[in-house]
Amino acid sequence: MLNWLQHSTGGLLTLAAVSIALLLFMIIRWKVEPFIALIVVGLLTALAAGVPVGTLVGSAQKASDSLLEKGFGGILGHITAIIGLGTLLGSILEKSGGARVLTTALLRAFGEKRAPLAMGIAGLIFGIPVFFDIGIFVLAPLVYVAAKQGGKSLVLYALPLLAGLSVTHAFLPPHPGPVAAAGLLHVELGWIILMGAVCAIPAWFIGGVLYSSWVGKRLHIEVPEEMLVADESEEDTNAPSLKLVAGIIAVPLVLILAGTFGSIWLPKSNKTLTGIAAFIGTPAVALTISTLLASWLLGLRRGMTGKDLNELSAKALRPVAMILLVVGAGAFFGAVLSATGIGGAVAGSLKNAGLPVILAAYVISCGMRIAQGSATVAIVTTSGIIAPTVASLGYSQVQLALLVVAISAGSIIASHVNDGGFWIVSRYFNMSVPETLKTWTVLETVLSISGFAVAALLMAVV
Repeated sequence: MLNWLQHSTGGLLTLAAVSIALLLFMIIRWKVEPFIALIVVGLLTALAAGVPVGTLVGSAQKASDSLLEKGFGGILGHITAIIGLGTLLGSILEKSGGARVLTTALLRAFGEKRAPLAMGIAGLIFGIPVFFDIGIFVLAPLVYVAAKQGGKSLVLYALPLLAGLSVTHAFLPPHPGPVAAAGLLHVELGWIILMGAVCAIPAWFIGGVLYSSWVGKRLHIEVPEEMLVADESEEDTNAPSLKLVAGIIAVPLVLILAGTFGSIWLPKSNKTLTGIAAFIGTPAVALTISTLLASWLLGLRRGMTGKDLNELSAKALRPVAMILLVVGAGAFFGAVLSATGIGGAVAGSLKNAGLPVILAAYVISCGMRIAQGSATVAIVTTSGIIAPTVASLGYSQVQLALLVVAISAGSIIASHVNDGGFWIVSRYFNMSVPETLKTWTVLETVLSISGFAVAALLMAVV
């Protein structure tokens, strides 16, 4: 029995299924923190597969070559600075009032009739540097005002904003999910930005414009009066300019893209120019430059002190610790699947079944998302499961980036009561649970399917 479990395809697939089932049971039923559940299941899976203890955890004298430390360290060394700096950049933009400046300018430019579209574009742009929930906290007051002035359902204005925030959070760096997947699957972030945007924008249009317009005309939600009390305040006379806000958001994206494609477009003979492009385009360097610019232009130059920035940084970085622990534990779980041969067994089964890897990755991610609610956990776990399979396929950077998009698309499907975002949307936009299921849950599903469809179509032609 033990020999069958450790050395046969059927046994390894059974071990994989039991491992994932145990992982979900621990997270859902026993409410164990995901990063602890991932470590426990990874250790048990490795032991059940016959991995020697020394290989798994090392020894008292040396543990650096162990699966546990290499699994954690390999991915965290790649993503920690990126996620931390991206979080700081977003917090400075939010604190400076940049979100209000951006959204107000869009509302003026598009006019009252197209205010829902303006809110959607604001979500797309401001969703790049800030986390999903922060985007809601900051921009919701402007949604209330626009809906009150337009005299229409709050849903008509809220869903486009939510769609923009959701697709950028799922598909684009520096958000944790795509950054972690890029590290696990060894994809340059420039390609993630490019393919993520190519897939996110059509998904946003279908979900955030077409579907939101349809459902917004059929479900009327009033703006709660208590929400408007603090939202009709005077405009901040010390707010930054629109050009400054847009420029700071664009800087890291432009630099990372320059680094990614500089090696392709710049002449090979000019090593100085290619070296500069490679240096400033390194994601950690690009985000360091952007964060320093934001600290100076939106912080110190506008009256914030060094102490204010330190306190802002400390507050913004607190939630990042749990994200990094989940990502590290997920990478360890993926390393176990690779070392035990489970990844190879999955790859062979997919090949024999004729199931495309991109579809398998999407389905796994969807299952993880629906079962436990966290998009980040779904992305990290799915990437860890699929990484050993992908390693043997010889995919190009474009194909790998599209695979990351497919996994990210699966991670946002069918948000429901086990997802914190579901309750934030319900609370902030005055919707009951059934109304949130009819609007937000369906919107997330539309975004997921649309984003995956575009990724799959592109995968078929690249």
